Amino acid sequence: MNLYIITGGPGVGKTTLVDFLNKKGFSIVPESARAIIKDQVNKNGDGVPWKNKYVYAQLMFKESLEAYHQIFNVSCNKTVFFDRGLVDTLCYMKMENIPVTDDQIKTVKDTIYNRKVFILPPWAEIYETDMERKQSWEEAAHTYCKMKDTYIDLGYDVITVPTGPVESRYNFVLNHI
Repeated sequence: MNLYIITGGPGVGKTTLVDFLNKKGFSIVPESARAIIKDQVNKNGDGVPWKNKYVYAQLMFKESLEAYHQIFNVSCNKTVFFDRGLVDTLCYMKMENIPVTDDQIKTVKDTIYNRKVFILPPWAEIYETDMERKQSWEEAAHTYCKMKDTYIDLGYDVITVPTGPVESRYNFVLNHI
């Protein structure tokens, strides 16, 4: 499988790295969470984490699964990088005590990415909040720990990408695939 996940807590440079990979010619799948939040805010919907975490989680699960299937059906032997994966949504649901159905757990286990998952650690120097990212620094660091544990529990080989310039992170990822 050439479908790789870039994950971690919020505000650690995941999207910057994924965008850089795209500039270097790799196919990418953007994170669905920000798009969902923007869409829900624009239409005054409830599917944002500060209004209705359950609705938000269900939207993330659906969007992440659809993105996976779209790529899986056309990727063949191409290397693709995901800005978060379906496992991230499962982790979010568990962190927020949102009920997870047996079907959702089965779907997560059946949605196979490359076993190597790249996780970016908390990085206080670059962390900032914005209109879609409202978590405190402490919440961001806690999310990193929970993401790492969730991927390990599901049998993934979690590789920590060191902090530093995006070019260094890019080279680190390439050296590990």
